[in-house]
Amino acid sequence: MKRLFLFIAACGFAAFGFAQHNTADSVVKFNEKSYNFGKIQQHVTVNHNFAFTNISGTPLVIESAIASCGCTTPVKPEGAIANGKTDKIVAGFSAPALGPFNKTITVKFAGVNTPVQLTITGEVLSPEDYAKYKSQGGKSGS
Repeated sequence: MKRLFLFIAACGFAAFGFAQHNTADSVVKFNEKSYNFGKIQQHVTVNHNFAFTNISGTPLVIESAIASCGCTTPVKPEGAIANGKTDKIVAGFSAPALGPFNKTITVKFAGVNTPVQLTITGEVLSPEDYAKYKSQGGKSGS
């Protein structure tokens, strides 16, 4: 009985130790995980590049990049990213509805249990309000 308890405890500690090293932060370094577009015009698509570097020591593959809604379109690199190399995930947003927005892209890396969440935020203005905003010196988010 004592041996069984020790075996179970050892397995638990080993699993806990392994899980601690299997996070996205241990294999990839993003320059930023959130981006604010500021004020953008309705029905105009804007894009932002989320740059990252593979720090895993081995080639890294992105299994999926899934957006929280249909108005956000992530584009991920295909194939493996070599160790030490930099690449990007492009986050496109089509600005369909007026008002503030907060959208996420969940990125899953092969062999990594915890996905990375990227966030884009901003405010969508009507074409008229956007024109007023620009005429008063506002800067575009695109």
